[in-house]
Amino acid sequence: MQGAILMPAAVLVLWSLVMMFWMAGSRLPALSKLGGLGNAKPGGRGQDLEGVLPDHINWKAHNYAHLMEQPTLFYATVMILAILGATPVDVGLAWGYAGIRVIHSVWQSTVNRVPVRFTLFLLSSMCLIALAIRALVATFGQS
Repeated sequence: MQGAILMPAAVLVLWSLVMMFWMAGSRLPALSKLGGLGNAKPGGRGQDLEGVLPDHINWKAHNYAHLMEQPTLFYATVMILAILGATPVDVGLAWGYAGIRVIHSVWQSTVNRVPVRFTLFLLSSMCLIALAIRALVATFGQS
């Protein structure tokens, strides 16, 4: 089961890299219309592009940032379960989390209507909460 629980985490890592390239592929052409990276202020950050680039261009960056936040808890939880022994329920929850996060990414990066985005976030969070509880229970069994 260790390999099975690690697969959705690996998929989400790869998806995060896809989002990074999607973000760059959207932002760089938009920036070139503003004079390119050579005109960027020294020390500039991605957040500085809010209000400079169109919102639909920045949506990909917003999602990429989100993939660097809560999923870090997912990766840690998956590692705990992989070490202690994941069950088929754990694997299903991990796939649920990863799959919903991919759908959330596509939605946020294209349509970005908040009610649906929030529902997807809530569903993925529920998968993560269940995984975290199961990881905690698994650690109690080891003491």
